[in-house]
Amino acid sequence: MYWNSLAEFLAMGKHGVYVWGSVGVMAALMVLEPVLVIKGQRGLVARLRRQFRAENAEKTSRQEKR
Repeated sequence: MYWNSLAEFLAMGKHGVYVWGSVGVMAALMVLEPVLVIKGQRGLVARLRRQFRAENAEKTSRQEKR
């Protein structure tokens, strides 16, 4: 397509609000997704470490009772 000015390009034939709104939402989601994945991964690793420590402490206490 061809636009005579930047304003016409941004207006997108009077559909600019929908087009640029969609682009903005998609950009926000593309930034947010990796952040949430990293946060979830860190939480999972922390939970697994706590579980591992608890299991090792339980095994150690069982061995000491013998």
